[in-house]
Amino acid sequence: MLAEVSRAAVSLVGEESFWSFVTNSCFVAGVVTVLIVWLANKATTRMSLIPHPWQNFFESIIEAVYNQVEAIVGPKQAPRAFPLLATLFIFILVSNYFGLLPGVGTIGWGHGHGMLSLEHISKPVLRPATADLNMTLGMAICFMLVWLYLTIRELGVWGFIVHTFGPKGGAKGVMGVFIALVFLLVGAIEIVSIMFRPGSLSLRLFGNIYAGETLLHTMMTLGEMFGLGAIGKFIIATIAPIPFYFMELLVGLLQASVFTLLCAVYIQLSTTHDENHGEEHGHDHH
Repeated sequence: MLAEVSRAAVSLVGEESFWSFVTNSCFVAGVVTVLIVWLANKATTRMSLIPHPWQNFFESIIEAVYNQVEAIVGPKQAPRAFPLLATLFIFILVSNYFGLLPGVGTIGWGHGHGMLSLEHISKPVLRPATADLNMTLGMAICFMLVWLYLTIRELGVWGFIVHTFGPKGGAKGVMGVFIALVFLLVGAIEIVSIMFRPGSLSLRLFGNIYAGETLLHTMMTLGEMFGLGAIGKFIIATIAPIPFYFMELLVGLLQASVFTLLCAVYIQLSTTHDENHGEEHGHDHH
């Protein structure tokens, strides 16, 4: 029987050890990080005007991500935001696809019979990094810290307060007071929205990847659910998940893109809006 998908990551060295924080998802995250660094080093070694295949592959990815980031956050913020956003996109994408490799979630310790067969795996060695809420929440919090830095650097503390709570439109008199109260309420709602961003970013990514992992495991165990024999179980476990693997390839790319693009939009909303607002005032003044 294949492993049931656990919502929690499992420590690989025991809960009593100093290294208990090394869970199966942390281990996979480390493997993914080393893999990305190795590939990046391979791509950037002996770079030339006529790129070799690895250089060409990485340059195309970096150029595509940079162009997308620049189109959202603008040319001023793009150089500042790009390193984090590109890192998030590449790490999430590789982690999502690594979770689709055979053996992830199905190799580990458990109980059962046979030399290479277990009825239940209680401690899988490999678990998709993005199927662990700790990992996705950590990435979301890191982004929010960088978002705060970029916003304060661009607007200043007072500028951020004015941008969030200040009235727009230039109305005066009684209408101006009413508009100011409305925007004060809108600002309070915006602050609450900002506080929920780490949760929404992390839960969206975690939920989709965890659901995909659960779906694949369910398809693999349909033979057992229908009480088929050993040959029937093997055929079902081999054929049934194939269409869903293609779907998860699309979901993996989509979720990496959604996470990164939402982060870019959040940066754009808090940094470039006031530039445009200031330009409008400049035109009015002239």
